[in-house]
Amino acid sequence: MEDWAEIRRLHRAEQMPVRAIADDAPLKYQRAPKGSIADAVEPQIRELLEQWPEMPATMIAEWIGWDRV
Repeated sequence: MEDWAEIRRLHRAEQMPVRAIADDAPLKYQRAPKGSIADAVEPQIRELLEQWPEMPATMIAEWIGWDRV
């Protein structure tokens, strides 16, 4: 919405031609990054995997008390 207002201002108030304002590519919507439900326990998971790299995910979840398996 801000981009649209700026384009309109440039064209109407500054008398800038549309071709000078136009971008090479259409604007793309970018969603804000959300994060993961595992972010809170990631340090514990990494610590376990350093000691036991072959440990299955179900066992890791059990060890850290995480019930979202």
